Amino acid sequence: MRDSSRPARRGNNLDDVRRNNLAVVLEISHARGRVSRAELTRATGLNRSTVGALVAELVELGLVDETEPSATNQAGRPSPVIVPREDVVAIAVNPEVDAVTIGLVALNGRVLKRIRYDTARVPTPEEVVNIVAAVIAGMQSELNASYRTVGVGVAVPGLVRAADGVVILAPHLGWRDVPIAEMLSAALKLPVTAANDASAGVLAEGQYGAGRGARELVYLNGGASGIGGGIALDGELFGGTAGYAGEFGHTFVNSAGARCHCGASGCLETEVRRAPLLALLGLDSTRSEELEEALLAHLARPEGPDAAVVDLLKRQMSFLTIALRNVVNALNPELVLLGGFLGTLYAVDPERLTAEISSGALPGAGDSVRFGRSELGNELLMVGAAQLAFKPVLDDPASVAVPPAG
Repeated sequence: MRDSSRPARRGNNLDDVRRNNLAVVLEISHARGRVSRAELTRATGLNRSTVGALVAELVELGLVDETEPSATNQAGRPSPVIVPREDVVAIAVNPEVDAVTIGLVALNGRVLKRIRYDTARVPTPEEVVNIVAAVIAGMQSELNASYRTVGVGVAVPGLVRAADGVVILAPHLGWRDVPIAEMLSAALKLPVTAANDASAGVLAEGQYGAGRGARELVYLNGGASGIGGGIALDGELFGGTAGYAGEFGHTFVNSAGARCHCGASGCLETEVRRAPLLALLGLDSTRSEELEEALLAHLARPEGPDAAVVDLLKRQMSFLTIALRNVVNALNPELVLLGGFLGTLYAVDPERLTAEISSGALPGAGDSVRFGRSELGNELLMVGAAQLAFKPVLDDPASVAVPPAG
């Protein structure tokens, strides 16, 4: 996820750290998608012959391809180009209150498939496992013939214990102490890693989206299950002691607010919700992906927007501003990104929202922070969940056996 031009790990020419050097080279290739040998040499600090040997080993492992470069006007022989293999894939899963989404994501970060399975009610853990297993069974012949699957990543809207992928609490799903990683692994016969959905989102945005190059990145996502968040410090996910850091949805924003499912009152996710916006615009949850287009069109009507829509937007943006000011003061991030329906709120008037947060924050922190929105859209959690599954391969390419296609 880190800026590939300044990896946290530097290469070393000693033979006894070859595995580390393999990881450095693969990680840079994974982040950039296409990288030349010359660029790898500059980025890693290794000499050309060492880089060449590492690339050859990654090719032999079936993780990258090396291709001839396109013609350039530069003098000298062009450097070969290294690209991650697109047949090395991860399965991504995102259970929500109204759907289960399953995706197939390549090692280069490209989403090859994305299937949303709408549910008539909030799915139980067993129903999620059954849905995912059925979808993967329908793809099995294609997976066996054309792809090499490294594992499964699950992005869950709730508190997920990093050590074993147990969902400690996902209140909107009604899940408590659910070993979702173990359950899916038993059903799919693949390694499974689970994490909070917004934590997966910050991984994706930092690697491929609007967060590329940011050293201190905070991401807030608004979805059907409320508001979650993720923190990345110097390119690494910060999860706290057990992986629960980033629960910005429970930031206190309203002393006269409604009671939250967590037991407190006035939490951000009780005051800033997607459902009222959908209702005022005549959209149900199955059409949530149309929210931004519908809202911006409503605000641009020649006769003007309804007063109820304007009032709701002012109220929600006011509470969002309070929460983001707290984030800026507490963490002093370089960049804050908003996704889901929070990105839609940002799109309504980004200049005003940014100015109000910056002016209300403490001097220094408010002056240096930047705000933006997620670039990956509907593919965000697919890419983020896949990053969870790819991590063992990226950390130690030589130790991970990727089965051959076919």
